[in-house]
Amino acid sequence: MIEILIPGADPLRIEHLILDYNGTIAEDGELIEGVVEKIGELARHLQLHVLTADTHGTVAEKLAGLACSLTVIGAEAQDLLKREYVVAVGQETAAAVGNGRNDHLMLQTAALGICLIQKEGASGRALQAADVVCTNILDVFDLFLHPARLIATLRN
Repeated sequence: MIEILIPGADPLRIEHLILDYNGTIAEDGELIEGVVEKIGELARHLQLHVLTADTHGTVAEKLAGLACSLTVIGAEAQDLLKREYVVAVGQETAAAVGNGRNDHLMLQTAALGICLIQKEGASGRALQAADVVCTNILDVFDLFLHPARLIATLRN
């Protein structure tokens, strides 16, 4: 667990980090350089979850051996399925990271929603639903490894 004490807000006690795959930790189906190492570091503090529609059909192979759970969702109602997943793990202790239109409810429901704008871009809905916006997944991981950065961003 990572506890983040934010002036002017309730403390965040994050136990779960829920990650979209393509556009978030992968680009064109391939893990972004540095992600494997950061997952290893974060797994000492958080339960990591990858939640994806698996656009390229390779996510199980790419994540094999990494300290994270994988859930592949179907083609229909992806936004609702992702929100339900956050609720199931415990939205009050979950942070979620994504960039797609199908991520907006997940970002909105989690205690902390982070929209990521990388090469794939980001949906306007995801951007509006987020508490924090980043431009690099490694920076997102570092927010949890160095929580004072989140305090500076989220203070009232």
